[in-house]
Amino acid sequence: MVKLRFKRFGRTHHPVYRLNAIDQRSPRDGRPIEELGTYDPTNKDESIQFSCKEDRVKYWLSVGAQPSETVAALLKKAGIIEAAKKA
Repeated sequence: MVKLRFKRFGRTHHPVYRLNAIDQRSPRDGRPIEELGTYDPTNKDESIQFSCKEDRVKYWLSVGAQPSETVAALLKKAGIIEAAKKA
């Protein structure tokens, strides 16, 4: 199964993450299928903290890729996926 999750980059106390489509059996920093965007949580400007290729993210979601909890929250905040309705 393909997951949308982050790989950690950057230096000590200044993490930068890359959003990837990756096989769920791969290690966190393993080889991705495709790189889809970046997330810099230490950037003060929230409008540029998270950036991604929306069309490719939507494609991966349409073919069954599952986002991690953190990725799902950021995609909801960016308006790419809708919040799940609670019954």
